[in-house]
Amino acid sequence: MLAVRTVARAAMLLLLGPTLGQAQALTSITSLYVTFSTRRITANPSGALKAQLDSLDQDLLGANRAGQVSQVRRLLAKGNVLLTGRAWTDVADFGNSLLLRSDRVVVESQIPYVVRLEQLYAPTIDLPRSLTAHATLTARTAGTVPVQPARVVKDLGAFDGVSRDLRESPLVMEFDLRDVADGRYVVVVDVSDSARTLGSTTLNIAVRHGIEESVRTLERAAAQAPEVQRAELLFPIDRLRNVNRGRLELRTWDLEKDFAVADTIRRALLEKRDPFATRTGDMKRHYVLDAAHEIMPYRLYVPTMYVPTTPMPLIVALHGLGSTEDTFFDAYGKRLPVLAEEHGYIVASPLGYRVDGGYGSGVEAPSTDVVARRNSDLSELDVMQVLATVRKLYNIDPDRIYLMGHSMGAIGTFKLAAKYADVWAAIGAFSGQGTPASVERMKNIPAFVVHGDADPTVNVRGSRTMVDAMKVAHVDVTYIEVAGGNHTNVVEPHLAGMMQFFNARKKSVVSR
Repeated sequence: MLAVRTVARAAMLLLLGPTLGQAQALTSITSLYVTFSTRRITANPSGALKAQLDSLDQDLLGANRAGQVSQVRRLLAKGNVLLTGRAWTDVADFGNSLLLRSDRVVVESQIPYVVRLEQLYAPTIDLPRSLTAHATLTARTAGTVPVQPARVVKDLGAFDGVSRDLRESPLVMEFDLRDVADGRYVVVVDVSDSARTLGSTTLNIAVRHGIEESVRTLERAAAQAPEVQRAELLFPIDRLRNVNRGRLELRTWDLEKDFAVADTIRRALLEKRDPFATRTGDMKRHYVLDAAHEIMPYRLYVPTMYVPTTPMPLIVALHGLGSTEDTFFDAYGKRLPVLAEEHGYIVASPLGYRVDGGYGSGVEAPSTDVVARRNSDLSELDVMQVLATVRKLYNIDPDRIYLMGHSMGAIGTFKLAAKYADVWAAIGAFSGQGTPASVERMKNIPAFVVHGDADPTVNVRGSRTMVDAMKVAHVDVTYIEVAGGNHTNVVEPHLAGMMQFFNARKKSVVSR
């Protein structure tokens, strides 16, 4: 059976969209930085607020140098509060220190569920009165904007004797969820003293009755399955364990869908059928990334016109920070799979090891943190392993392999284009930036570059400097700068143009 080991990710650069709530795995520091930076640029503060934020920058610099990660989170929370026009009070400080943790966020409803109320850091608040906590289970709404107030599914009870120092003495709470239906929920804990509410914290969970039996069924099937199918069967188990261990956010994984898909594969194998033979269209595949001892997902689109006897072009699509391998299939108007069908392209989108993996990109100096460097290396390796895997499974035209990405994915595109210049027929980069010195290594790779001049997340200078360097190196480059375009709205309208650009270019015949 596969052993599963992972490492928590420190981060790369550039956010595609906001993360959802607070999960067992905390949002990466870099994602928090980018969110804060984007809000700050959008707000364009002046006067006293600007002075406060400038002072905050100095505090952040000192906390980073000292490796005080919890203090960095505290300061970024303070910055976001200030940007909303509110004061950073001792109550706000206390509320942002709270968090919930558990050994499980995928919960077997028939087993008592234990959650701990903890603190990230020691707030400055004076707490002369005793504290109480009140826990509720609320419905988790779909989408990025929560419905207020959330529907309370169950009152989980009140707890007295809450320590004033929850780092030293976390509050352990045990909940009975036997009467809770399968689904996704939010555990909400409000903390107060006798005079005021001090703060709230949440934990996203998924309740599923019989989850352990589902695991055992798939493990038995995998033991009897052909080696090529084992990763497909074991992926939801691998992901379940990593989510429960806090190595991955629950929001990045659709457990209901993945367990259902794995069970469909199990049933097909029982009938002696290959569930992927002759299959076309949109699908999720998996493989073992040996260097990480982990099963990785990738999203795949195979046009209905595909036949194994005819080589077909391939696009490798890299998502932005905070997103997953599903983004280029489910976002941007779902245009990329439609265009792939129309033009006859296979599309493969890797996760890049983690949602903030960065694909090995090194826009700044390489991190001195060993864990961060390892995760960056694994992110790059995941992309190249997905490419190698797809080339084994399908008849891919070696002269028509293309690389594209948005935001962090565009940064990764510039990095991987230069490092593996002999692979790519052309690249597409949306809202990214790169290292101009790397252009010499990719000067024979045509580039389609798009950026909005009002992008608050990645300044348009990131693309301008790359394009300027490409023109000096006589690269075949098409640059579209969208007047008023922001970080994300420039992607969908220009995917068709990118596809036309790719259509006219392959490694053996480069149009100039």
